[in-house]
Amino acid sequence: MLCTLHAPTVRCVADEHGAWRTFGEKTIYESSPWVRLGLVDVEAPNGERWDYHVVHFGRIAVAMIVDEDADTVLMLHRYRFPTDQWGYELLGGLVEDGEDPAATAAREAVEESGWSPVGPPEELIGFEPLPGNATAHMSVYLWRQAERVGEPTDTEEVGRVEWVPLDRVPELAQRGELLGSGALVPLLYYLATRNPRPA
Repeated sequence: MLCTLHAPTVRCVADEHGAWRTFGEKTIYESSPWVRLGLVDVEAPNGERWDYHVVHFGRIAVAMIVDEDADTVLMLHRYRFPTDQWGYELLGGLVEDGEDPAATAAREAVEESGWSPVGPPEELIGFEPLPGNATAHMSVYLWRQAERVGEPTDTEEVGRVEWVPLDRVPELAQRGELLGSGALVPLLYYLATRNPRPA
């Protein structure tokens, strides 16, 4: 049972209508720190009980670097073999043990693009992309300034570094050229919540 304090009361998730109950989990595969496959003993709201597969991924931190004067965002155009797709991603990667997620996002930005975020980040949004099947928390940090410090050094994350006009984001999303929720969610959230640009 998960309980959280919402003043002036304590709210327990398992007490809510429709909550599932869990009775333990066993690991059936692990490749640390990337992925762990668990089998969770669950009971659904209808009283049925069975073993449920859950995939646990490492925490991911994402850097969203925006040049508000040019109305562009720094992205990597690359290929992803599991889905056989070319498209755009924001910069980011796996949070290492003991590392602050914002520091991860900044480090990955430099390694993947050669651009270093400037100044303190803003916490833009955090989310779980597949809560019915996986734990894969993504934390997205926003910077509004960056400086070029060199060439990309992460030879695994090969791609074309681009400052993409933000007004292209809806079109790229519609065409399936924003790869994954780590690009779609932060970009669409940013566009939906930012202050309108002066005419």
